[in-house]
Amino acid sequence: MRVEIWSDIACPWCYVGKARFEKALAAFPHRDGVEVVHRSFELDPGRAKGDVEPVHAMLTAKYKMSEAQALAGEDRLGAQAAAEGLDYRSRGRDHGSTFDLHRLLHLAADHGRREALLDAFYRANFAAERSVFTDDDHVVEVAVAAGLDKDAVRAVLADPTAYAERVRADEREAAALGVTGVPFFVIDRAYGVSGAQSAEVFTDALTRAWGERAPLAPAAPGAEVCGPDGCAVDGAGSGAGA
Repeated sequence: MRVEIWSDIACPWCYVGKARFEKALAAFPHRDGVEVVHRSFELDPGRAKGDVEPVHAMLTAKYKMSEAQALAGEDRLGAQAAAEGLDYRSRGRDHGSTFDLHRLLHLAADHGRREALLDAFYRANFAAERSVFTDDDHVVEVAVAAGLDKDAVRAVLADPTAYAERVRADEREAAALGVTGVPFFVIDRAYGVSGAQSAEVFTDALTRAWGERAPLAPAAPGAEVCGPDGCAVDGAGSGAGA
């Protein structure tokens, strides 16, 4: 069974939702049969690199709220994160373009390190003091600590076209599925779970999706096959391996 997760590094609910989903998956009896695939989604796709501002300033402008309301909202998010065992700085964080970070996540995917890098970017953005939006050297340090090659990371950052199409392809697929907000979880392309739901909701979705998987139906009459006892020859097993 495959679970695809659309998310953005700048999204606090993606940070919290990932932890809740992982709690459900860890307790799921069939967890070894679940493949998790992370997909790219930008909450602010039109933002240029270098266009960086404090999170509370972005919130007041985007949602027409007061600074006090923005800070109170950050405090509530911090409490939600803490309940999941996550560190969260509710003051002093930046907001900026995540396009380069998504490009690096696709580089990491090619080397089997996407999950590690995603976790590292979340921690760097939500818990660390240095900004991932103003300092490429810091981004390189985070990526290398997550297991990527330094020269490969720098090469991607230096070439704005590298992995760009993969990011855009994920975003086009999200649009085709009707995804307008993240985190968004798609289970076997049969169930959609929107938002940072509780672990119990994720457990229920996984259980239902696993139980409702259609049995494999034969598309044609059976023919010769190979099995543990050898390969069939005119209806009888042979001793030859294949």
